[in-house]
Amino acid sequence: MAATALTGAVRATRPRQWVKNILVLAAPVAAGRLFEPGVLVPTLLAVVAFCLVASAVYLLNDVSDVDEDRRHPVKQHRPIAAGLVSPRLATLLAAAAGLAGLVLGFAIRFELGLTLVVYVALQVAYSWWLKHQPVLDLACVAAGFLLRAVAGGAATGIPLSQWFLLVASFGSLFMVSGKRYSEMRSLGADAGTRRALESYTVGYLRFVWGLSTAVTLMTYSLWAFEMDPPGDSGVPWNPISIAPFVLGTLRYAVHIDAGEAGEPEDIVLHDRVLQGLGVIWLATVCAGVFGA
Repeated sequence: MAATALTGAVRATRPRQWVKNILVLAAPVAAGRLFEPGVLVPTLLAVVAFCLVASAVYLLNDVSDVDEDRRHPVKQHRPIAAGLVSPRLATLLAAAAGLAGLVLGFAIRFELGLTLVVYVALQVAYSWWLKHQPVLDLACVAAGFLLRAVAGGAATGIPLSQWFLLVASFGSLFMVSGKRYSEMRSLGADAGTRRALESYTVGYLRFVWGLSTAVTLMTYSLWAFEMDPPGDSGVPWNPISIAPFVLGTLRYAVHIDAGEAGEPEDIVLHDRVLQGLGVIWLATVCAGVFGA
């Protein structure tokens, strides 16, 4: 029984979703400074801090949604909804993880700690109110992805370019609107069991993720060409990276359109073609920013 409760507690922190926190590496990588002294260690610690506070938010969100999750065909198996972890224990775990993450964040750099505070405040507001407000709920979840990307710069003092912020912002909106679209497609007649979906239609969500896809690809392309303007000598690695970036985005959009992107981390962990495109994209970006 104790082993089951322990396993449930670990599952409730959603370790599979920690893959999202790789976004913390984005700013140092884009700036070509990840391996500089004083950058790598704070960045990796920032990933750990975000894992802690994100798990705290997941626990609080599951406590808040316990009744709704019990009516969901998939989420009813989450540890709190299934009764493996009590709401009281989940709240205590959330408090401990959240406090540890915030302390670590402020210890690394004040700006990182402040970023984590904003993330927690936004997600708590989402759990208790914003998730029931159309459009604002999309913006709030997208802000969670964006703040992960911002955290890398906050932890290291690396300034964030306008292109980086635009790509991160609209890329986040693409992920979130695609997630909602997939949830609605996969649930079908049961979509009413998720209050966050009540104010949307399939057509509206398709419009949002289509629009955000276009802006993300456009701003990424502008960044890539700005990093390697015409006439520069050498291989234009950053413009070359546009190809795998576009193909990877379109590949992920296939899963959205099929209603399979309700859990983005599952797509990232299981689609081998998407992983291959991601490796090629990362290799070309690194070749460009670190100087191949």
